Amino acid sequence: MNMDVRPARSEDAAGLAELLNGVIARGGTTALEEAFTPQRLDATYLTGPEVICCFVAVDRASGRHEGFQTLGRYPGLPEGYGDIGTFARVGGTQRGIGRALFAATEVEARGLGLAGINATIRADNTGGLQFYSRLGFVDHSVRRAVPLKDGTPVDRISKRYAL
Repeated sequence: MNMDVRPARSEDAAGLAELLNGVIARGGTTALEEAFTPQRLDATYLTGPEVICCFVAVDRASGRHEGFQTLGRYPGLPEGYGDIGTFARVGGTQRGIGRALFAATEVEARGLGLAGINATIRADNTGGLQFYSRLGFVDHSVRRAVPLKDGTPVDRISKRYAL
């Protein structure tokens, strides 16, 4: 697949909300459990005040959003760290989308003088854990038995990437 990676814009919000809501509906790979409106997605992950940067991967041929990666300020992180989230269209994993997005995010984070990036992943999301490990993220903490909406306890593993 030929894709372009570029900074996200507010006009991407509808397509990215559809993508993220598909990931949430499938379940098992994100701690997010509530669907997003385009407006809420824009404010939370694309252009809101807590967003450090966000990049989107767009298929060149179709113009369809294939993934996005957001880096934001998150309470409890050390000064100079951003918290990352990576989302690929359901059925779109293993096509290099996450790695392409991270290349852009890393350059931007370094340019902004960040010290590092945190990723917190559900322990049952083996693909996500492997993805961040392959990028060079290392485990640094575990929050045990964080309940999902239905009460199911799932650990959260936090990984850090030094810039």
